[in-house]
Amino acid sequence: MHRSTRLSRTALLALVGALLLLPTLASSYPGGIGGSQSHQGSTGQVDIDDVAKSGCLCHNEVADNAVQVILDDVPFAYVAGETYTFHLQLIGGPSAGGSYAGGFSMRVSLGTLASDAGQNWEIDGVLDEQTLTHTEASAGNQERSWMLDWTAPEAESGTVNFWIVGNAVNGDQLPGVEDRWNQLNFALNEGDEASAAMGTRTLFAGDGNVSPPEPAHHGVDLHHMGAKLRAHWLGLLGFGAVIGVVIFAGLLLRYGFSTSYKGRSNQLRLRYKLMRRGDQ
Repeated sequence: MHRSTRLSRTALLALVGALLLLPTLASSYPGGIGGSQSHQGSTGQVDIDDVAKSGCLCHNEVADNAVQVILDDVPFAYVAGETYTFHLQLIGGPSAGGSYAGGFSMRVSLGTLASDAGQNWEIDGVLDEQTLTHTEASAGNQERSWMLDWTAPEAESGTVNFWIVGNAVNGDQLPGVEDRWNQLNFALNEGDEASAAMGTRTLFAGDGNVSPPEPAHHGVDLHHMGAKLRAHWLGLLGFGAVIGVVIFAGLLLRYGFSTSYKGRSNQLRLRYKLMRRGDQ
């Protein structure tokens, strides 16, 4: 009896130990991710220096171009010390559901990153202002979009490299084959007034096959139709006018020129008599 109890306790301890030693595939990162990570890949334990540069390998080992990583309002070249606000959005991947829909990890070689919807990653107890990731609250954003601020470095700093990884998840809070990620990498050079006058652009990574989301409803508010609504009513009025002319012409032919209608005018009766005399 005592031996059986001892064996049961040993088995239970072994099971708990095995669960504690499971690789990162058994957990997700709704509170953000960045810096160096380790995960159990198909070829064994894999260590990466930075998630933004290597990708979300704990979800899938390769990037998927079905996920569009879109970055809006990117300058053609940066002005030293200027702060730029980017709009990062993920389109594609599994349908957003559950408590979490997606996340990102971003790194720049120069300058600083900040966001109300994100957080700087902590490295060795110190926040690294050159890295940025989602928060647990923003990971639940069903639109999978974030506003990010990047402050350019001082003058004559050279080229700045950007690495952005976006991960679209199904919301089950477990990494799996249904989750999809992609990576957007680009570089910016220091510019001048001419490049600043060119404005901004949109950069994206993916195959460009973006399917529009299903409409929440099929009706259209008449107050928002504008010119389309006016054109619709003008078309109805024109159609009504044509129908009115046809009806009027029919009545005119029926009651104005018919010889069998008793209420015709004296002029029409006289003309009819003259025509009959001529026939005779």
